[in-house]
Amino acid sequence: MDAGTASARGKSPGHKPGPYSLPHDDPAFRVFIDSLSYLKPDEIALVRAAYIFAEAAHSGQKRYSGEPYITHPLAVAGALAEWRMDAQAVMAALLHDVMEDTAVSKADIAKKFGKQVAELVDGLSKLDKIEFQSHLEAQAENFRKMLMAMARDLRVVLIKLADRLHNLQTMSAVRADKRRRIATETLEIYAPIANRLGLNKVFRELQDLSFELIHPLRARVIARALKAARGNRRELLSRIVENVNGKMISSGIAAQVFGREKSLYSIYRKMAEKRLSFSQVLDIYGFRVVVCNIPTCYLALGGLHSLYKPVPGKFKDYIAIPKVNGYQSLHTTLIGPYGTPVEVQIRTEEMHHVAQEGVASHWIYKDSEQSGADLQVKTHKWLQSLLELQSGTHDSAEFLEHVKIDLFPDEVYVFTPKGQIMELPRGATAVDFAYMVHTDIGNRCVAARINHELMPLRTELKNGDQVEIVTAAHANPNPTWLSYVRTGRARSKIRHFLKAVQHEESAQLGENLLNQELQHLGIAAADVPPASWEELARDAGNRSMKEIYTDIGLGKRIAAVVARRLLARDTGLIEELPQLSTVVIRGTEGMAIQLAPCCQPIPGDPIIGSIRKGQGLVIHAHDCRACPDGDGHCRSRFEHRKRQHGREDAWALHHPAVRAASK
Repeated sequence: MDAGTASARGKSPGHKPGPYSLPHDDPAFRVFIDSLSYLKPDEIALVRAAYIFAEAAHSGQKRYSGEPYITHPLAVAGALAEWRMDAQAVMAALLHDVMEDTAVSKADIAKKFGKQVAELVDGLSKLDKIEFQSHLEAQAENFRKMLMAMARDLRVVLIKLADRLHNLQTMSAVRADKRRRIATETLEIYAPIANRLGLNKVFRELQDLSFELIHPLRARVIARALKAARGNRRELLSRIVENVNGKMISSGIAAQVFGREKSLYSIYRKMAEKRLSFSQVLDIYGFRVVVCNIPTCYLALGGLHSLYKPVPGKFKDYIAIPKVNGYQSLHTTLIGPYGTPVEVQIRTEEMHHVAQEGVASHWIYKDSEQSGADLQVKTHKWLQSLLELQSGTHDSAEFLEHVKIDLFPDEVYVFTPKGQIMELPRGATAVDFAYMVHTDIGNRCVAARINHELMPLRTELKNGDQVEIVTAAHANPNPTWLSYVRTGRARSKIRHFLKAVQHEESAQLGENLLNQELQHLGIAAADVPPASWEELARDAGNRSMKEIYTDIGLGKRIAAVVARRLLARDTGLIEELPQLSTVVIRGTEGMAIQLAPCCQPIPGDPIIGSIRKGQGLVIHAHDCRACPDGDGHCRSRFEHRKRQHGREDAWALHHPAVRAASK
């Protein structure tokens, strides 16, 4: 959804232009239609129809800036046209907000523009109809939905990134707190996704725009300093370009040489992380050398190293080992004139296209089919890993945390004993490596051999390490691993295993506690009819008795209450129950029973019990105002709660055996 919308929701689409629509002879619309020249005439006609439909649907709606709302989807579709995306993606960009902001349904879009366009629009629409407990939960669930749609069709995220970029560019009329929230979300999620997909140009723009919205004063100060430095270093930069060009010509290498400027946000981040002043950031300017093929890249590297001395340890070969987002280049740092460090990137034309546009280059440059296909394969593998995280994580916020971890921009490359290269985030440990190989290897690992030496599992891996994992049949994940693993996959698998073990142990404990309580009441568990067990589970809102056992073991239910509720369903058994006059409560009895800190009941006080989620039975004084069930209102409140939730726990606690004086 557009972040800067002042919309009148619920408008049905029609074909009569509203007071805030763009006329079809508007210059922006004509430029957009002209940019679609790469499509077939019948596809352009469909895009035009999608524009008319979106214009009618958003009729009467304005952005916070006062512009007609249709200007936003038109700008998003224009960005897709620049990437030369297909007609379906461009139509989805035009329609991406109609399901959220108007009465148009997915079925309406499918009927008029086809199922694929409807699926794309649905993947971009937020889950506005569902109530969430917090903004964070809503954000996490919306993000999960978008990533799942993205895993099915990569065009979803390309449209979303274009949408977010235009929102940031036009956010001056939005409230300051909302601007900061959206910009922070962009820095944490959307900019790293753009980087992960190789969309370097979009990545830098998202970062700089977000930085300017979060820290406007700092951005202005750095921009002024950068402008001043540009003037001061103009002579130095011209001299370096001239020398590099001369060296390429003398070496017989046809090359384009041009300077590049570090972005505002990357300068700010370097200053913040390394505690530097602006004048101490020496790599503000760098250079790119673009040549015709891969062998020439290495020839150019040799020429540059003979022109200026290289800085030891500052050479990286991303051509032999590309980054996970498909990026390829040779990186070297040279000592230039006056001892100034100079960063140089050497790449081919095709690598330059991929470096700038990432996965979008597959649509833009039809002549680079091979690199586009390789990048699509890498992206597909990453999306499959997201689906795997999704299947093992039921909590949306936890899933979002795992994905954020996986979006680390820096990688280390390590080797398996068979020589296979594995890509991991910087700071990854041997445990991360084990889970990257296979879940069972991770669950059973006990040690690691790094470069043929036994090392602890928490050892951080470095570029070029050879890693071999030692496993044991009866080993299990250790909770302390969560304090040092770096990949979302490892964190998700460890948590999943620990939760499964906890539930199994809790279910066993709960079953034992319930059986003991039944024995105390003089009834054997085997004598309870199966229908009573099934009815209890159904009425309690659980799918099986195992879930009730787990709740008892975790302290969320009281074994005595469950036992009496179970036996009360059989009239033949209830007559045999001993009538208890008192339950002795000495104090905090563990997770299951605790005295309320608000009223602090003491021996001899009339008391009342209330089950609280995650706390078990909380004991209050009978007249405590903080207690949800006060004296004299037990039955009526229970009936109200039962109508709402279908639960009997609260009334069971008002049994005379529980509503008794503490001893």
